[in-house]
Order: sequence, then C-alpha cells, then structure tokens
Amino acid sequence: MEGILETFGLDWPKFISQVIIVLIVYFILSKYAFGPVLAMLEARRKRIEEGETNLKTIQEEMAKAEEKVQAMLDEANRDAERLIAEARESAEAVRGQKTQEAIKEAQGIIEKAREASKLEHEKTMAELKGDFGRLLIDATSKVTGKVLDDSDQKRINEETAGQVAL
Repeated sequence: MEGILETFGLDWPKFISQVIIVLIVYFILSKYAFGPVLAMLEARRKRIEEGETNLKTIQEEMAKAEEKVQAMLDEANRDAERLIAEARESAEAVRGQKTQEAIKEAQGIIEKAREASKLEHEKTMAELKGDFGRLLIDATSKVTGKVLDDSDQKRINEETAGQVAL
C-alpha cells in the first residue's frame, strides 16, 4: 500500500495539513457565508410561500368580488327593466289621457262650431225674413197702390214670418 501511496505522491503531513485547512475553511464559510446565504434562501422560500398563499387568497377574493359584481349587475338589470316597464306604462297612461283630452277638446270645438253655425243660420234667417217682409211690403204697396203705414207693415211682417218659418 505504501507503494501505491508513493506512486500517487501522497505525503501524510501535507495531506493532514490540507484536510485541516479545508475543515477550517469549511467552518469559517459555514459560519460567515453559508449561514447567511442559507438564511437568505430560507427567507426567500418563506416569502415565495406567502406570495403563493396571498395569490390564492387574492384569487378567491377576486372570484367573490366577481360574483358580487355579477349579482349587482343582475340586480341593476332587473331594476332597469322594471323602470323601463314602468316608464312604458306611464307613457301609455299619459298617451291615453292626452288622447281623451284631445277628443274632448275636438268635441268642444265641434260643439262650438255647431252653435256658431246655428246662430249664424238664425241670424241669416232673421235677416232673410226681414228682407222678405220688406219685399212683400214693397210689392203689396205697389200692387195696391197704397202707402202702408207702420201698423200695416208690422202686421204683414208678422203674418209673413209665421208662414215662412223654415
């Protein structure tokens, strides 16, 4: 075995000193380098886990918020549809009311026009009777050759008006 050790150039004092140096470097590195690095990696691992947990929580809250938003939208849509239906009903009622008012107003106008036409007819008939009476008096006075006085004219007008009633 010593032949093998000499072949490979193994010198025990140098080997032991190198092992001691490596162990010293390992202890120093583990105390001052590996410890902080491992602590930093552990802190990062914990932050990543917290981030994933927070992400899941946020996703759950987002899903709940979306459900609430959808429920609010559904409720708003129902309210909007109800308001539209009420507006339609109101518009229909107003339209019916305005139609009835227009019909009443038109009937009033027609009635006033009939009354005005009736009054105009009566006025025209009175004028016509008066004119007819004057013509009759003129014709009578020309035929009889006599000038009629006021009482004769009045009597002829009354008789003519009674007979001419249209």
